[in-house]
Amino acid sequence: MATTSGRQFITFTIGAEEYGFDVMAIREIKGWTTVTELPEMPASMRGVINLRGVIVPVFDLRARFSGLQTEPTPRHVVVVMAVQGRLLGILVDAVVDILSVQPDEIRPVPALDQSQNHYLQGIVITAGRMVTLLELDDLFDSHSLAAAHSVGATAA
Repeated sequence: MATTSGRQFITFTIGAEEYGFDVMAIREIKGWTTVTELPEMPASMRGVINLRGVIVPVFDLRARFSGLQTEPTPRHVVVVMAVQGRLLGILVDAVVDILSVQPDEIRPVPALDQSQNHYLQGIVITAGRMVTLLELDDLFDSHSLAAAHSVGATAA
């Protein structure tokens, strides 16, 4: 019988790296679609999509991490999730797996400049893979979230 104290993360790739978000935040996973660009948005915000009548801002996680924008192909996906009560789309290379993790399996992130990497929850090593877990509420700066909130929909 499975214990209820564990958590589940959806894992995805950006380049050769694998990351994970809490699966409870995920609302939908959809293939890449063209976005509508908006003026004066943060560099990591690609634009907005119409998701069944709901306007959802889409962020490029590669641009957020490295400053380099993703060149999307039909293989890229947008993970739609609830962040701080709002719907956001996150552009990633591919979704990999759903990972079940017990709290003692999450290793601390090595000591880094926490002002820059406060969104890193920890690292999980599983089946020879290293997965970096991300804290959604801390991933984007207040300016990016404010821009997203001004165009995005409230999460249901």
